[in-house]
Amino acid sequence: MPIIIKSPTIIESAGNKPKIIEEYFGRVNSKTEAISIAKMTSHQGWVEPGQRPEFDEYTIVLKGILQVKTEKEIIDVKAGSAILTKKGEWIQYSTPYDGSVEYIAVCLPAFSLETVNRGE
Repeated sequence: MPIIIKSPTIIESAGNKPKIIEEYFGRVNSKTEAISIAKMTSHQGWVEPGQRPEFDEYTIVLKGILQVKTEKEIIDVKAGSAILTKKGEWIQYSTPYDGSVEYIAVCLPAFSLETVNRGE
C-alpha cells in the first residue's frame, strides 16, 4: 500500500548559520532507515562542520551554487548539476556565494547523527 507523506519534518541543522532541512523520508519523518530524502535551503555564508559519513549522499542542486570541499579539492556544484559523495570520504558543505542554495539530499542508508561523524 502506498504511503503518503503530507508534509516534511523540519530538522535542526549543524553549521554556523541556520539551514532549513525538510525531511520527507528518513529516520524522523517516515521512520525509514534504508534511505533519507530531504530538501535543503542554505543561505549565503553558511558552512557546516566537516564530516566522514557512513552513508553515500546523492545531492541535486536546484538553485544557486553549493560548495563541496573534500580532502583533495573544492567543487562548486551549480543548479541543474548533482554530486555523489561516497561513504567514508571526508566532505564539508557550504554556501559561500551570493544568495541561497536549494538542493535535494538523498542518503543511503538514511542520515543519522550517529553515522555522519562530524568534526568540531
